[in-house]
Formats: sequence, C-alpha cells, structure tokens
Amino acid sequence: MRISNPRFSRVQRLSPTSLRVRAPILLSVAAAALALSACAGHHAPKKQDLAYQERPVELLYSTGAEQLDRHQWTLAIRYFDEVERQHPYSEWSRRSILMTAFAHYEAHQYDDAIATADRFITLYPGNPSTSYAYYLKAVCYFEEINDVGRDQAATEQALAALREVIKRYPTSEFAVDAKVKLDLVQDQLAGKEMAIGRWYLRQGNTLASIGRFKTVIDRYQTTSHAPEALYRLVAAYLNLGLTDEAKRDGAVLGYNYPGDRWYSDAYALLTSKGLKPLIPPKEKRHTILNKIG
Repeated sequence: MRISNPRFSRVQRLSPTSLRVRAPILLSVAAAALALSACAGHHAPKKQDLAYQERPVELLYSTGAEQLDRHQWTLAIRYFDEVERQHPYSEWSRRSILMTAFAHYEAHQYDDAIATADRFITLYPGNPSTSYAYYLKAVCYFEEINDVGRDQAATEQALAALREVIKRYPTSEFAVDAKVKLDLVQDQLAGKEMAIGRWYLRQGNTLASIGRFKTVIDRYQTTSHAPEALYRLVAAYLNLGLTDEAKRDGAVLGYNYPGDRWYSDAYALLTSKGLKPLIPPKEKRHTILNKIG
C-alpha cells in the first residue's frame, strides 16, 4: 500500500547538520572533501574497494548522498555502511545509520529499513533524530499493508507503530502525518472485519457475523464502515427475532448518520417489520433538487 509521501522526496531527506525530514541533504562539505569528490568522478567503486580503501568521512558520506540522488540505493547503503565501519564513533556514523534506513525504505527493503531504524533507536534513544527512526518504522509497516482479503499482520504492526509515534512525539510533524495514516489503517482493519462479517452472513452464521460487525462499532466507529456495520447489525438481529437490539442499533444509525444510504435501508427494513424508527431518513440535497428538476 505505497502512498506517495512528500517527506520522503529527493529534496527532503536528512542533512549532515540536521536529521529533520524537512532539511535537504547538505552536499557542501569541506573544500578538500569536495575536491576529492570531483576527482573520484561518477564511477562507483566495486564493493571490495569500499571495504579496504580508507577515505575521508566527509567524502564517504557525500558520495553516499550522491548515490541516493541517483536512486542507486544499494551503492548508497555501501557508502553509509563504510562510514560506520571506518569512522564508528563519529557524528557522521550516527547520521549514516538513518540514511541507510532511508535507502532501504526507498529500495522497498522494509525489513532491513525497520531493523536499521531499530538499531538507531537502541544506540541513540535520547537523540532528537530518534523521532524520525520511529516514524520511518511506522511508514515501512504502512507500506506493507495488503488488501482486506489477505492477512493483516502488517496492518496491525502499522497501527501499533503509528500510535507509538503519536504517543512519543505528539507535537511533531511526524505525529501529524501518523494520524492521517492511522485513520487509513483503521479503515483497512474495519474493512477486513466487514468482509469476514459479510462472509459469515452468506454462510448463514448470523451470530458470528454479529461479532464482526460489533467489533467495527466498538473499535473502528470513526471509520467509513461504521454505517454499514450498524445496518448489518439491524438486519442480523431482525433475522434472529431480536427486535429490541435491532431498534437500538437502528436508532444509533439514524442519530449519527440520518442522511446515509445505510440508514435509509435500515429505516425501510425496520418499517417493514412494524418497527418504524422515530427519526426519518434525511434526503440529500442533490436528491431534492433532482425531484424539483
């Protein structure tokens, strides 16, 4: 479920001076490092060259950033790994861990991105950039969400990770985006419950379907699936002869969604059983205008 996210655009990655998402990559390093970079040319060395050829940390880092700009994710990861190997106690090493995680994300290597972000969190739990590591983890899980017809393990992980971002960094820009994604995740999980509930109904297992629809109302009542879940509960309770329960959920549906088509259906269904609700369905404006026309 990959959704375009401006926070991961080419010009909004982490910089050497600031690991905040909004800062562009700062490729202007010391003059000597730039000269070395120019001499190096555009040909990336072989992997074994990176392992044995010692280079200035600024050059390694800026070359890794260059590879990111070219979408050469594997090469970028090699350079950032080399920063860590050759200069393990430098500030550049710390920055390189997050850049490596980001490169794995861009390469759709979500498990590696999550593992690298976790390593940063473990090594630097109090660092200001740790908020980005938590956010990147959450986005990786979000990108792995499948359609409602498949297993939703990644969806549950995304839900937990997004909530963690919001809980730990409630005033950050990451929390703002996490809240948007959280709504989408909850809608996905609600859709899964609805799909299973409908299947139970088709199989004639009304009690099992009621459990699924109630889960939507109890856990995902702010999602787009709530009106249909209430309607399905009304229909299911009527099938079981539980008129009080059907009237109750019909009233909840009418109070919260008087203009929704699902309430119109529930109203007609209840009325057909002699259980006419007090709140009539509200006609949408375009429907009234169509009648006038």
